[in-house]
Amino acid sequence: MEIKRTFDLLDNMQKKYQKEDIIAGYENRAWKRYSVTEYIEAVNHFSCGLLTLGFKPGDKIVTIVNNRPEWNIIDMGMAQIGVIHVPLYPNITEDEYRYLFTHSEARAVISGNKVIYNRVVGAVKETGLQEMFFTIDEIEGERSFCEIINLGKKNVAERLPEVEKIKSKISKDDIVTIIYTSGTTGSPKGVMLSHDNFLSNVIESTKRLSLDHNHRALSFLPLCHVFERMVNYLYQYMGISIYYSRNLGSVVSDLREIKAHLITSVPRVLEKIFDSIMTRGNDLTGLKKKIFFWAVNLGLHHEPFQSHGSLYSLKLKIARKLIFSKWLEALGGEIKLIVVGGSALQERLARVFWAAGILVQEGYGLTETSPVIAVNGYVPGELKIGTVGPVLERVIVKIAEDGEILVKGPNIMKGYYRDEEYTREVIDEQGWFHTGDIGILEKDKFLKITDRKKAIFKLSGGKYIAPQVIENHLKESDFIEQVMVVGEYQKAPSAIISPNFDALHGWAAKHHVHFKSNEDLIGFPEVNQKIRKEINKINKILAPHEQIKKFKLVKEEWSPETGELSATLKVKRDVVAGKYEEVMDELFEVQ
Repeated sequence: MEIKRTFDLLDNMQKKYQKEDIIAGYENRAWKRYSVTEYIEAVNHFSCGLLTLGFKPGDKIVTIVNNRPEWNIIDMGMAQIGVIHVPLYPNITEDEYRYLFTHSEARAVISGNKVIYNRVVGAVKETGLQEMFFTIDEIEGERSFCEIINLGKKNVAERLPEVEKIKSKISKDDIVTIIYTSGTTGSPKGVMLSHDNFLSNVIESTKRLSLDHNHRALSFLPLCHVFERMVNYLYQYMGISIYYSRNLGSVVSDLREIKAHLITSVPRVLEKIFDSIMTRGNDLTGLKKKIFFWAVNLGLHHEPFQSHGSLYSLKLKIARKLIFSKWLEALGGEIKLIVVGGSALQERLARVFWAAGILVQEGYGLTETSPVIAVNGYVPGELKIGTVGPVLERVIVKIAEDGEILVKGPNIMKGYYRDEEYTREVIDEQGWFHTGDIGILEKDKFLKITDRKKAIFKLSGGKYIAPQVIENHLKESDFIEQVMVVGEYQKAPSAIISPNFDALHGWAAKHHVHFKSNEDLIGFPEVNQKIRKEINKINKILAPHEQIKKFKLVKEEWSPETGELSATLKVKRDVVAGKYEEVMDELFEVQ
């Protein structure tokens, strides 16, 4: 069958994949699994419930819901009656919720658990949406998501024909969602995406995956983010079972429990998994420790699909048997693929996981491109570590004279909601979307991202600095959690560093550095000397003008909640610069 609208995926699943666990979530200490039939029935009941409540095509409903099967039911239930889904992050501020409820012209809000409810209830009441405020978890005094489902069940005979009539009128070019970009600067922008934006991306992206309907995926990245949203549709298109992780802290245990074959991740999560493995390696002693780090070092030099000679192949076979097999067991024993996006992946991680037998495929895209522009494949000629892979079919990429990546294709957004002026700024008269990223096409095929256009700055000597490249190298250190490279019109670049305090605490204990707080810890000369050594290791691989001459440690751990990072864990440069003005003044006093 031809799949033109997101809800067409339901009929496709019903015809091809009669699975008992197409989606699953963790409830009451057990996995609650939905069959394809149960899923479709719940979607239809939700659609009928919304119609009974008076919702009509073009209305907007905001959801602030953690990853769980109900998210899919809500999403598909809205889509097949033309109601526009506006998913928001559960960790933004009350002021942002007020702005987004108003700007999106939402008619209703659906929240997930009690924690999310507590964050949003104030903004709901202040914007007059309390009459159409529903919660998935039962909360005393509030309307329940189940009310909509039960209303739909009660009226299904009358309303289902109406659902079918609306479905028949929905075009592939109709708006299915407005996704507000978390952004690193300025107010959030509402990106309008159509059914075709998503599905063109889904269909082309499946060609880069080696899995099928026999596999299970664990989903833990927020479904309100375009990357996990599109992948969620991709799983349904391919018939892959989707299990929603309990929370970020349970990802590894969930992987083991369901024996997942596939996850999508942002680089920071993969870095933390690797750091955890390395910590265990450091705890080993004697011969076991030597063999562990011998295997890791072997993996760091791995180049997929290239011949390393018979000796290397033999060594890798031994390393996989003695060491890497244990990594696989720790991740459930069945993990085959990790798809990474959102920011740059350290090359060393891609190499060592490929060496371990876990395919890591890095991709690239934006909310405005639905999202994938390019992604590495899993066969020779379709993968190049250090790049984000070949551009998808039907997507056209051009590198502008100033290095900016320009894109055309069926995945390009319809525009920004209620902001025609900014839409015209990013989509030019020839239809090219300006990504704001700088990049190159290696071998005229593999796209490589070098930095954000707005992040690049010039030193006083005239040399340009691409800070994110340097930052990514610096974060390879176990002792550096987050960093922002600064130095516009200065003699040399400097760095503001939020340390990995867990690693630093362990190092301090081992070196008899006694401290009362993180603020106390970063003041010790020994600690700063340690960080200087870590920076010097990276300086050796940088060009002379890129080398970090000065740095300052800060006591805060950066996060989306505290404002220094976006919801996708990118550094908000303007926020950090504003927060640490005095630190920057100190860095540049004598330069």
